[in-house]
Amino acid sequence: MSSWGTLNFQEAASPLMEQLIMFHDHALVILAIVSTIVTYAMIKLLVNNFTCRTMLESQEVEMIWTILPAVVLIFLALPSLRLLYLLDEVSDPLITFKAVGHQWYWSYEFSDFMNLEFDSYMIPTEELSMGDYRLLEVDHRVVLPYGCNIRALVTSADVLHAWAVPALGLKIDAVPGRLNQLGFYMNRPGVFYGQCSEICGTNHSFMPIVIESVNLNSFIDWILEFSN
Repeated sequence: MSSWGTLNFQEAASPLMEQLIMFHDHALVILAIVSTIVTYAMIKLLVNNFTCRTMLESQEVEMIWTILPAVVLIFLALPSLRLLYLLDEVSDPLITFKAVGHQWYWSYEFSDFMNLEFDSYMIPTEELSMGDYRLLEVDHRVVLPYGCNIRALVTSADVLHAWAVPALGLKIDAVPGRLNQLGFYMNRPGVFYGQCSEICGTNHSFMPIVIESVNLNSFIDWILEFSN
């Protein structure tokens, strides 16, 4: 859960988010090296009093500053393309659910279980219990099991929305008339918060997303209880 003093990513709760954090650190290392070299070269040029009035061009220097950036881009592109492939992969899901964006709340459908459907509204500030998070708690959480592949189908009933849960590395557009899908895997229990990440109107900031990760038996109990 992010707070006012959090500068880094949230603690990863899925392999996808772990890979995203690793790529972020990898890119930062390359950026730090490039920034250091460029800063050193600028300082040396500023303090250097020597000039060469006879040198009109240098093929060697031009080759170096053409090849080196290309090599750096390769070191960034290869893990980036691998990560994009992993994010788009939806392999043999055990559970499928559908998230539909509305102005301004989310509705969910579990068609694998007797067409279970419910709406998820933000709890107003005056109705929060002690310890609840303002603007993030909802009346009905999405309960999902950890340790298995899950597929989410995301769409919208009116305008553009975006279904995003940072701790799981999830963000997908909810487009009217179009069904987008993503797959994810949660590796630990917990409660993970997200929000609509596409400006969708005046109450855009008041349609949070809450996923509760539980074991498979607790998930089955929740399905049976909610269905009754």
